Amino acid sequence: MSAFVDTAIAAVKAASVPILARYHGDFEVELKADQTPVTVADREAEEAIRAVLGQAFPDHGIYGEEFGKDQPDADYLWLVDPIDGTKSFVRGTGMFSTQVALKHGETLIAGVSNAPAMDELAWAERGEGAWLNGERLAVSSTDSIEAAHLSVGNLVTMARSPQWANLGRIVSRVNRFRGYGDFYHYHRLAAGQLDAVIESDVNILDIAALSVLVEEAGGVFTDLDGGPVGLETTSVLAANPVLHALLLDALREAP
Repeated sequence: MSAFVDTAIAAVKAASVPILARYHGDFEVELKADQTPVTVADREAEEAIRAVLGQAFPDHGIYGEEFGKDQPDADYLWLVDPIDGTKSFVRGTGMFSTQVALKHGETLIAGVSNAPAMDELAWAERGEGAWLNGERLAVSSTDSIEAAHLSVGNLVTMARSPQWANLGRIVSRVNRFRGYGDFYHYHRLAAGQLDAVIESDVNILDIAALSVLVEEAGGVFTDLDGGPVGLETTSVLAANPVLHALLLDALREAP
């Protein structure tokens, strides 16, 4: 484990203190300009993360969900979502996590995903594999759509697109269909307990750390067109390599 990952883990653990202190508590929920919710816990958690990262790496940039970008042109850029799944946090379901990833140049090189209410801490680093609560992760070997367990999330945009009909055909073929959403289906995918994830209406802060986790577990993580993950990515197709290729072809089929 490098100093990058060690620091990121320290940061998400620091964030869990205000998150769990506020969880199931009495707090106000505000709506941001994009109509997504934000709470004092989101802000306190990001402040805790920024304090840890800033002390360890003062020359690095930070791009956070609540407080924007500091030193965005730095060679190293931390991507921070203090509570990925604020709607779940607000409703007390536990399906939320803290996401911290590190980008060097154009490459995401490390990611940490911590779900404090569900006691799941996952991390990954390029060339070092992916880990969940100390156990090494590996994606499944499922090699057909008919045998696949698929999870989907945030499909509002996809429902308005030509790909919606193709998704319907995929769903009619799979062995098992779920809608876990947020961090949870990516942890399960990296652990080989789920075979594929399809998602739209995401942003890079939602998925940066999780993309490193899935790829280091042996999976493929792209947008729905098969493009690489970048700062402008808004959709996801993630699976093991064989199944990813099959699903990408299925999503591209003409009506």
